[in-house]
Amino acid sequence: METYRIAGIDVHKKVLAVVIGDVAAPGELRFENRSFGAEAGDLGKLRDWLRERQVSVVVMESTAQYWKGVWEVLEEAGLHLELAQAQSNKAPQGRKRDFADARRLVRRFLADELDLSFVPNPEQRLWRTMTRAKEQLVRERVRLKGQLDSFLEECRIRLSSHVTDLLGVGSRRMLEAVASGMADPVAIAELATEGLRATPEQLAGALKGAVAINPVQRKMLAMMLERLELIERQIEELDRNTAEALRAHQDAVERLAEMPGIGVDSAQRMIAEVGPQARAFDTAGKLAGWVGCCPGREESAGVSRNDRSPKGNRWMRTLLNQAANAAVKNKGSVFEIRYHRLKGKIGHGKAIWAVAHSLCRVLWKILHAGVRYEERGQILNPQAARHRRNRLVRNLRRLGYQVTLTPSSPGALS
Repeated sequence: METYRIAGIDVHKKVLAVVIGDVAAPGELRFENRSFGAEAGDLGKLRDWLRERQVSVVVMESTAQYWKGVWEVLEEAGLHLELAQAQSNKAPQGRKRDFADARRLVRRFLADELDLSFVPNPEQRLWRTMTRAKEQLVRERVRLKGQLDSFLEECRIRLSSHVTDLLGVGSRRMLEAVASGMADPVAIAELATEGLRATPEQLAGALKGAVAINPVQRKMLAMMLERLELIERQIEELDRNTAEALRAHQDAVERLAEMPGIGVDSAQRMIAEVGPQARAFDTAGKLAGWVGCCPGREESAGVSRNDRSPKGNRWMRTLLNQAANAAVKNKGSVFEIRYHRLKGKIGHGKAIWAVAHSLCRVLWKILHAGVRYEERGQILNPQAARHRRNRLVRNLRRLGYQVTLTPSSPGALS
């Protein structure tokens, strides 16, 4: 008799609740239950047991990151894996049990009632690890900059009031001098780079606190600067590793970087999230839905009660929001035109999010179809021009004017 067995795994930190159901068997679906540990040796036993039972599909669910090690072991075994979002497998209140959750996974998977997550291949997961680690280091650098500024204020060193970048070359050189024991404000100010708007006298006045700074504070300042240097070295190392890992997809990175608001770094991070061809998403709408940059819909009685965007992929949402804020500053681009058309109607925040949605759809087209970005913001859209002309004519006539249209050139729109 033909067998088609599906395994459901409820993943926890120390234990895995596993059930296997033979879908092809006649009659009511019956399950075989077994629990495993989460250590490497236990995962090997789980893999062997699933092979022995000739399991075809494995569906797992976890509310944390504990599924990753299980996924990698079973992926190497060649099993077809699916990861369900925990919310879609929610039990009735007060009815949660591990094996019952695993059985519910199988039943809802067969009924197509689970929300399945997109899990990329091992190579792309490695890209994600590097780009996300870099993003966290960049955030740590920003946080450390704020801590440094607050610490200098405590030491009565008002350097941030006179320099644009507290972590710039000249500022760093002056702070290192303070940390090393230099106390003369005039001598420290001479270490600043040329081109600063502040005069040497202003810098010396801002550095007067260096005279009274105590040894403990100097040591703490040195520690902050050392931590900053370590973070910047790690960011540079991750940049090199990411560039090397994506060398085979350099063309895709370049095509994405040609879009307004997106640079090489953003392009690499976006490819790490969606893939170099965005093959997991059949349409631009599916990508926008996965990212969470499209309107949501909670419908009841034919009326949508809530149009708020879904949560989606928070890394891509952040990237697209940053790219949209940069793209609307690109003069003459289609994104700038769209932003200014919407800003007066729905406000800055929603207009930026609408631009992010447009960027997402263009991104999908560039990656999926392998095309290059073409700026068409300056090209007059004939249909839009006719609508605008007709609207202006109606408004003028409503105000009591008699309007006669005369084409300014033979090629003008009729």
